[in-house]
Amino acid sequence: MFRFYKSVIILISLSVIACHPKEKPVTHSKPTCSATIKYATGFTIDYYHDYKKVTVISPWQKNVVYARYYLLSDLKTKTPNDGQKIKVPIQTIGTASGTHYEFISLLNEFNSIKGICNPKTIYNPTLLKKWNENKLVDMGDPFSLNIERVQLLHPDLVMISGFNQEDPISKRLIEMGITVVYNNEWMETSLLARAEWIKFVSAFYNKEVLADSIFDKIETNYLTIKNKLQNVTHTPSVMIGGNFKGTWYMPGGKSYMSGLLTDAGASYRYANDTTTGSLPLNFEVVLNNFRKTDIWIGSLANSMAELIATDERHGLFKAANNKQVYSFNNRTTPTGGNDFWESGVAHPDVILADMIKVFHPEMMKEHPFVYVNKLE
Repeated sequence: MFRFYKSVIILISLSVIACHPKEKPVTHSKPTCSATIKYATGFTIDYYHDYKKVTVISPWQKNVVYARYYLLSDLKTKTPNDGQKIKVPIQTIGTASGTHYEFISLLNEFNSIKGICNPKTIYNPTLLKKWNENKLVDMGDPFSLNIERVQLLHPDLVMISGFNQEDPISKRLIEMGITVVYNNEWMETSLLARAEWIKFVSAFYNKEVLADSIFDKIETNYLTIKNKLQNVTHTPSVMIGGNFKGTWYMPGGKSYMSGLLTDAGASYRYANDTTTGSLPLNFEVVLNNFRKTDIWIGSLANSMAELIATDERHGLFKAANNKQVYSFNNRTTPTGGNDFWESGVAHPDVILADMIKVFHPEMMKEHPFVYVNKLE
């Protein structure tokens, strides 16, 4: 008798399973459309009926997905299980990099910023005011976020620069239910590509149309300014950067800074180098290669007196002797904020105009320096 009942129970169980098969995982159909990305190589945005898929592509491994996000209005919406669901539009954000501020500001979402890193380096006056009024949370060092503060803040997402996808801080935040979004604009190899990341940021606010409009204007301005140099034949030689703790970091030939120098009509010794990052050089190498260079841009000093006081050997460079030395310190704060590194990422057209004024001043007589200043 026991065997009979056992058999009946098994049959009933099997019939229940047959009537309610396991739910099949959602797979990708073809997107209805995709965002137009002209310059940036680090992300894509695909649109589906019920959600949008934002993919961050690794800048270090070709064709490897670094992170994937599914943005939707209802978290119950079914999506593939190969990414993180995020409800949009977001209302609050913690930003670990100052390069995110201007994108968010241009999208008219500045009030969504609730957490920041390194408050001493803030330049933006509005954000600085919010900090002084205790309306922002200091999330700590961007390379080592303060987990307790982020947990108490619990923003809709924390946007960080991707350095190491498996870093323990990010993993702990994710385990605690904090949404971590990687923004790798800093790894792009052109200024326009970096600026195009406004489209990436806009997806989380549902403001892609506004972002497209903003970027189109930036691109048009940049290309119009660049075209002013079509008939220029003279390209002054340029050196860049400064001696920092015994090492002089020069931009590699495939870096966005090298591309900027070319677009601005300057001749840069390492323009044909294949490095995307920086080239660490000692002083002797720099002196040997750039002693007779016409213009020095990006000096770490704020005046000629400071430049020579820092190291008397700076006086051996032709550019220093001719007082053709410039820095990116035109907009700074006493505590270390520098707008070139903050809002500059979203205004490549303005940076290009500044640089052309340095190399070809006759082309930019009406343009006042914004980020660049000449050492006196």
